[in-house]
Amino acid sequence: MNTLLWGALPYVACALLVAGLVWRHRYDRFGWTTRSSQVYESKLLNIASPAFHYGILFVLVGHLVGLFIPQSWTDSLGVKEHTYHLFSLYGGTAAGVLTVLGILLLVYRRRTNSPVFRATTVNDKLMYVVLVGAIVMGMVAKLTHASGDGYNYRETIAPWARSLFRLHPQTELMDGVPVLYQVHAVIGMALIALVPYTRLVHMFSAPVQYLFRPYVVYRSRDPKQLGPRPERRGWEKTEV
Repeated sequence: MNTLLWGALPYVACALLVAGLVWRHRYDRFGWTTRSSQVYESKLLNIASPAFHYGILFVLVGHLVGLFIPQSWTDSLGVKEHTYHLFSLYGGTAAGVLTVLGILLLVYRRRTNSPVFRATTVNDKLMYVVLVGAIVMGMVAKLTHASGDGYNYRETIAPWARSLFRLHPQTELMDGVPVLYQVHAVIGMALIALVPYTRLVHMFSAPVQYLFRPYVVYRSRDPKQLGPRPERRGWEKTEV
């Protein structure tokens, strides 16, 4: 079971992630979207969507820092374990609460708005359950071991996660990990596997090109020119 959970399951989740992304890009390119429902309701969405997206961004950054920046690096910068623990505890909890509140508002909006609810798929419902489960379980695990310096996952879970990328998983590091952290890790891997098959796939479609596209210039029309305009040959002089 130890080898299955911590040696095989991570690679199965990554394989499903990559295979799903390739399949969606080849056969469902026009479905690669969030299926926005803003046209049906925007007032509540303008609150819930930023709360969810900013919260999940902070959660993701926190996980990347905690798992892939070795403790020796932060020690060399003079950041003591207690300081790191407090920052992770309060910062991570705040980001998790913000994310969950955003999700709850989005779910409430879907349940109370008929057109939005009709546009909700089974995949959406499954995605919400797994996403909320992963975030809540992470907060519960952190708060359960909040006393003192807490549980130092950078000595067990983080080295295990990095060993996966070296294709030499150190499954023995997960033996003494608290059960709540283990459950959080399993749900997180399930979430990674689900990403390509849900609306979460849009995280791989960030409009980076917008940063480099030329400006779109808008000019107001002269009130005298409202209505049909006669055709003219050649260039027209514009006021600067």
